[in-house]
Amino acid sequence: MRFFDSHCHIEDERAFGQDRDHMLERARKANVLCMMIAGITLERSRQAIALCETHEGLFASTGIHPHDSESCNGSIISALSSLARHPKVRAWGECGLDFNRMHSPMDVQEKWLEAQIDAALALRLPIIFHERDSKGRLLSMLRHMAPSGLSGVVHCFSGNLEEMKAYLDLGLHIGITGILTHRQRGESLRSMVRMLPDDGILIETDAPYLTPSPERNRHKRNEPAFVPSVLSTLAEVRKAAESDLAEIIFQNTCELFRVQPEEIPV
Repeated sequence: MRFFDSHCHIEDERAFGQDRDHMLERARKANVLCMMIAGITLERSRQAIALCETHEGLFASTGIHPHDSESCNGSIISALSSLARHPKVRAWGECGLDFNRMHSPMDVQEKWLEAQIDAALALRLPIIFHERDSKGRLLSMLRHMAPSGLSGVVHCFSGNLEEMKAYLDLGLHIGITGILTHRQRGESLRSMVRMLPDDGILIETDAPYLTPSPERNRHKRNEPAFVPSVLSTLAEVRKAAESDLAEIIFQNTCELFRVQPEEIPV
């Protein structure tokens, strides 16, 4: 089996600065051949690209996380757009709405999300969306701005069944994290993923966050080597063969991020 961690933050110096090479080696041994490093600020997007330049199988996105919307401005969007032309950049984001923690006001989040969607559409890049407790507002914005459909993924999906179907109808993928493996927190998600179409699924770690079971019994920090645990639970819930489902999801991810066969490490 081979795996593509469709969303991680391994450029994070605090989490991975001391053992990044060993972490990447563990990922390779677990057959995690490719990883998408999701940008969350201008500086972190630059760091993600720099990491991709020195390692095979790593790809990056550029974007502003909704938590950081209040510090965004037009110059930052322009700078991100310039970075997004780098050959290792295959998506825009992580961007979206987070009305749970409210690190930035709602109207500010919406303003800069709209600007980022416009930038991504102009560059013809798929978009990595963050959504938490927006109560349908993200869906409303997407339907208004891109009624003919989008390319991208709702990462770390945490919505309800109606929202899941609506995102799929818009042409988006659903990103599944280690939450799926958590006995209580993942209960509703396990019931929903049974209804996902094969071609609508991506799997991710969101490393260093959301460590799956059973690894979280031994490790506080998540890392890409643990993404096979997400796949294993997903296959069990869907009553699918792990090897078949792993390859379908690997191909889904390569197609979304336009990763060519020659770019995949062997």
